[in-house]
Amino acid sequence: MRVLGIETSCDETGVAVYDSDRGLLAHGLYSQIEIHAEYGGVVPELASRDHVRKLLPMIRQVLADADCVAADITGVAYTAGPGLVGALMVGGSVGRSLAYAWGVPALGVHHMEGHLLAPMLEENPPGFPFVALLVSGGHTMLVRVDGIGEYEILGESLDDAAGEAFDKAAKMLDLDYPGGPQIALLAEQGDASRFRFPRPMTDRPGLDFSFSGLKTYTLNTVAKHKDDAVLPDEQTMADIACAFQDAVVDTLVIKCRRAIEQTGLSTLVIAGGVSANVVLRQRLETALAKKNAQVYYARNEFCTDNGAMIAYAGCQRLLHGQHDDLKILAQPRWPMDTLPALG
Repeated sequence: MRVLGIETSCDETGVAVYDSDRGLLAHGLYSQIEIHAEYGGVVPELASRDHVRKLLPMIRQVLADADCVAADITGVAYTAGPGLVGALMVGGSVGRSLAYAWGVPALGVHHMEGHLLAPMLEENPPGFPFVALLVSGGHTMLVRVDGIGEYEILGESLDDAAGEAFDKAAKMLDLDYPGGPQIALLAEQGDASRFRFPRPMTDRPGLDFSFSGLKTYTLNTVAKHKDDAVLPDEQTMADIACAFQDAVVDTLVIKCRRAIEQTGLSTLVIAGGVSANVVLRQRLETALAKKNAQVYYARNEFCTDNGAMIAYAGCQRLLHGQHDDLKILAQPRWPMDTLPALG
């Protein structure tokens, strides 16, 4: 089966062609960061309009890169949620329309399932079952994965997601959007011993997360070290960034280690935009090696939103006969544990 994948859930337009026999044939990604950076975050209406402008030309280009024509495509997968409803409608409308015109099945894919399965695109993919840490701008959750569609939510954020917390901390330090890479870059110059921020909800049992208190602690620390200047001096800002990153990373590592212990599994998959954080990867690998557990993740270009993960996830379900009717799916909120198993 050869599937066209479309991702338009937020601020990146992703398109890919995945072949069930040959693997990923081509993919393209356009980021709207420059558009939204001026506003310090994603403006939904601007995101939707830019998807409209970029999507069809990208589909044409990716099909050409894959050496395909419309007649070669046997299925279409598009992100149906969670995400910004206007952005989802763009991808859903185009994906469902192309499938109808080409006479092939279409399927709305769960965005986080796409992230979860992105490491399957690598040469050495993980095997089921495993624990997955999904960390992005909108989601932070730990999931037991026994197969595609066989998901048990072990824990999730009760407020801000980790990526969202990075973005808000970056704003406090007057850093550009998106905040995660900017915080990580500044933290490289920081003194890790100067500040110690709290590791929220690690002193109690359970696998849920909360980053709102850490965000407040960061804000208070920034305010405390201001003099007459608008912001603290450069070294203090780097020290704060370092302390903040350490707190988020340590919290995630502690919860992952706990999830591995509770489930008795020996494989952890990390996925989503925050999984590209080098410090997080290093500390997870070190901590879980002591538990004889292995960590898997996608290459950096497939950590953030992309069409390849949607094409892959959609292909697996389409191969098992799952497809949608003629309606366009767009679900801003969509619990992942409600997805059907392949079976």
